[in-house]
Amino acid sequence: MRIILYLGKGGVGKTTVAAATAVRSAELGYKTLVASTDIAHSLADSFDVPLSDRPVEVAPNLWAQEISVVADIHNHWGTLQNFVSGLIVGQGINNVIADELSAIPGMDEIVALLHINKQATERNFERVIIDAAPTGETIRLLTMPDTFRWYTGHINRFERGVVRALKPFAGRLLQGPAEVLEALNKLDAATAELRATLSDPEIASYRVVLQPEKMVIREAERAVSYLGLFNYPVDSVVINRILPESAAEGAFYAQRRELQTRYLEMIENNFSPLPLWRVPYYAHEVVGVEALSQLANDCFGEHDPADIFYRGSVQDVVETADGGYQLRIPMPFVSSDAVKLRKRGDELFITIGNFKREMILPTVLAKRKAVGGRLLEGVLEVDFQPQVEEGAV
Repeated sequence: MRIILYLGKGGVGKTTVAAATAVRSAELGYKTLVASTDIAHSLADSFDVPLSDRPVEVAPNLWAQEISVVADIHNHWGTLQNFVSGLIVGQGINNVIADELSAIPGMDEIVALLHINKQATERNFERVIIDAAPTGETIRLLTMPDTFRWYTGHINRFERGVVRALKPFAGRLLQGPAEVLEALNKLDAATAELRATLSDPEIASYRVVLQPEKMVIREAERAVSYLGLFNYPVDSVVINRILPESAAEGAFYAQRRELQTRYLEMIENNFSPLPLWRVPYYAHEVVGVEALSQLANDCFGEHDPADIFYRGSVQDVVETADGGYQLRIPMPFVSSDAVKLRKRGDELFITIGNFKREMILPTVLAKRKAVGGRLLEGVLEVDFQPQVEEGAV
């Protein structure tokens, strides 16, 4: 069983790359599902066929689905929402406000993730390819298992206290809350199972799709940083819409090609040691199974796109004994011992000999001063002080 999730900035071509990956997987004989978790679905447009909230067969061995979070919440979560609303009303808040507050934070993301976990546990498909929402929404989606379990734990403890206090008097009135509490416990268990599945490198892989543009690269770096914080295994990067050499003939495209060449070098430096896959900028629209198959061939060549292309952590953040943090980045091909660091806001500039890298720091590090770095056995270790810098990003 393999789950591959594509994420990146809106408009970089995640849907097309995810659909192409699924097409190639199906051509190789694997029963494959490609599903969209983006509220603004475009997967149907990519295949040029109508899709629904249930898997639809679009080619031999290939199914596609546009997950409908709204429908699932309406069908499955009404009881829980009504119960929480009742608790809030009991605190002296009117019904209208209570209904607005009663939706547990992240419920829509959890529903989308449980769809993914359902396929993993039931093994309805051999491969599940996820066309994710833009980066910010997807990072929130992937952090929801941890956040949601925190919320359910607090609600669980609160409800147990209510049950103990009212048990001598309530009798049959406790039947509703007891049912809800049981449902909440089942959901919490499913979420724990989901977290284990999503962080298992033998099952799940995360791939960032980007274009050779500065803003897109920066957002992709943030995505890799946050995926690393939550131990989600990133196994490669897909660079989409690379202009061909022939595009350099005109002045406009020559300038764009030169700009892309500079950013391609930045991508090679900043995303090392992750493998990079390159997709050309086509003169035609990539729509339909045939065009998607061609993209998969241009991107992955003879490789099976569901292979695990990189094993190991891209970066680790660990808390030190003095309350500070240490950032660890594998750099197996860099040998110089002279490490130079410069930090500006949430950006860290690393120079080791002729090697240069710019990276975006997660918030926990962006607020602290970098106080030293060293390269030991192919791993760069950067130390951050315990105190938060005043006025830091």
